[in-house]
Amino acid sequence: MATTASNPFPFPSRRSPDDTLFYAVYRLPPPADLPPPALLASLRSLHLSLLSHLAPFLSSHLFHRDPFTLSLPTDPASPCALCASPPVPHLHGALRFGDSLPDEWLAVSLLFALTRAFPNLAARAWDSDGEFLLIEAAFALPRWLDPDTAPNRVFIFRGELHILPPSLLPETPSLEAALAAVYDDSVDTRAPDAVQAAIQRRIAGLPERAAENLHTARVIVPASVAKVLNEEPCLIARAVEGFYDRDIDTMKHAARMERFLKGPGGEGVEMVRTSVRMTRAMYAQLMQQNFQAPRGYLMPRREEGPEKWMEAELGMKIACGFEMMYQERRCQGEEVKGSTWEVYRKSLEATGCFEGLLPGSKEYKRVMEDAMQYYKSSTLFSRAREILSEPVRRIDEILAMPYSADEFKGIDLPPSDNDSWLYGGEDELNAELHERQKEMEEYEAVKKHRKSQKQSVASSSISQTDEFKLGEITESMQEFVRKMSSFEGAEVPANRRDMESVDLDVNQFFKAMESVLGGSSHEQAGRDGGFNRKSSSSDMDFDDSDEENDFDEESGDKNVADDFMESYSDALNKELSSTTIKKSFARAPLSDANNEGPSEMDVSATDGEMTPVDVDLNLVESILNSYSSQQGLPGPASNLLGLMGVKVPQDGKKS
Repeated sequence: MATTASNPFPFPSRRSPDDTLFYAVYRLPPPADLPPPALLASLRSLHLSLLSHLAPFLSSHLFHRDPFTLSLPTDPASPCALCASPPVPHLHGALRFGDSLPDEWLAVSLLFALTRAFPNLAARAWDSDGEFLLIEAAFALPRWLDPDTAPNRVFIFRGELHILPPSLLPETPSLEAALAAVYDDSVDTRAPDAVQAAIQRRIAGLPERAAENLHTARVIVPASVAKVLNEEPCLIARAVEGFYDRDIDTMKHAARMERFLKGPGGEGVEMVRTSVRMTRAMYAQLMQQNFQAPRGYLMPRREEGPEKWMEAELGMKIACGFEMMYQERRCQGEEVKGSTWEVYRKSLEATGCFEGLLPGSKEYKRVMEDAMQYYKSSTLFSRAREILSEPVRRIDEILAMPYSADEFKGIDLPPSDNDSWLYGGEDELNAELHERQKEMEEYEAVKKHRKSQKQSVASSSISQTDEFKLGEITESMQEFVRKMSSFEGAEVPANRRDMESVDLDVNQFFKAMESVLGGSSHEQAGRDGGFNRKSSSSDMDFDDSDEENDFDEESGDKNVADDFMESYSDALNKELSSTTIKKSFARAPLSDANNEGPSEMDVSATDGEMTPVDVDLNLVESILNSYSSQQGLPGPASNLLGLMGVKVPQDGKKS
């Protein structure tokens, strides 16, 4: 990546994380020719309308990592970095679902619900796999659709999936053209019913059924942790993330527990029982890991019962997760470091900014300091700092308020949910596998049906080939050549098998020739071999005296002509023996040459002898090659064979 004086440390190109869903919402038709203030006001109005519609659900639901949100682009009139799209007015968002795949499909169901409630909205969703909606419906997709042809062709509109066919837009469509086609009611872009059914099976019952993915559990935690969970229940996601992604450095914070085991005055904090709600994925991440309680953390005796011990152990993991998350984010915010800084630093290393510099050297530190200063002045830094510091700031605000353990005593807590799903998921897995197996069987059945149809077509083609005889072409051509034609063209009946003989008034023909060429034409015609000799001897009446005179003259000329043709033929054979013309024609075997009828001659590679060219074979090969090169389109060969009534079967290689 090249650097410039104004931007010596360019930002890295965005790469979609493996656990993040990206989505965008567009108003149709897109507002055009609006000044930036009016465009921004229009998007803000749409933003408020959509959030108001989703508020009843979002306020009560808990996501595994990030909540479903919609935000305005930084500059609606500029290309969007998040969507990697041109400056088309829209709202967008990114949702990290982590290990909770149901959250991804829940977000998709919300997009379907929004486009159903707002008919003039279109949405699109993608993740690191690309158009993952198409992956879900892979067995029902049209054959032309693949990752290379899918960009800007898949949209959610009016509660259904829409796919732009290549017949509508052959090349990769622009986003503006694609949105216009989706909004155009005269254009059918709705995906096939099989594709719709595959997607609807995945989001059936959502978002109403989303509560089934949540788990409620009683826990024993420090009063400070209970206070935070009571004020901001969504922070449980950050605590579980901190516990699950812990490393040696963050575990040092859990060993001290400086924030959540000490009160405002430095005194110890009491343990209280409270109820916490989390996703099933969070509960599994906490329960399936062994973790020793840090020194100084109060745990009950095992003699007090397994239920109390389980509540205390689960609460201890949550409390340690809060401590690790809080301290790590506070340090990253102060040091202006975090995941975004690490990505930025690695991109600098990849572009060669530190090439030839020894880590720790004076020049290395100078370049690193320049990079840090540039990072601090960027919007990327301010956004990263705000995101990192937001949970820390909110926790400080909550714990700054007065609280005590008495607030959590005497409260009627809901019982813990049954967690048998955590250990008995075999039935659910088998049901999912059975569903996938059913899809595979249906796909294979359709594939087998198509194959049988192709085989039936091929067999019919083979039967046609068996019935078809190459000799028909030769016979038809010979019969066609023997027919006479006039200045108006050749006469070929529609069916050669029903051909009738063509009658020609020879006397009238020669009279017409004599009137044009003079009297010598009659005499020349008698010597011409262009007509069938059998027909000439029977159909033409010449004067006896003229015929005898002609015969005497011809008998003398014939000997001279024969001597000339013999010497000319020898000279021609000698000249052609050194060329490759013999390879241009198919020749009959030499042993059968004497049995062949009149045919053209070619030069053999053996002893320079003349071997007969198989005229019929060369004729058939030439016509069939011409017919095949037409690829089913009209052309000279197909037209000629059709006039002669010869039907050539389909090319077996291409079928």
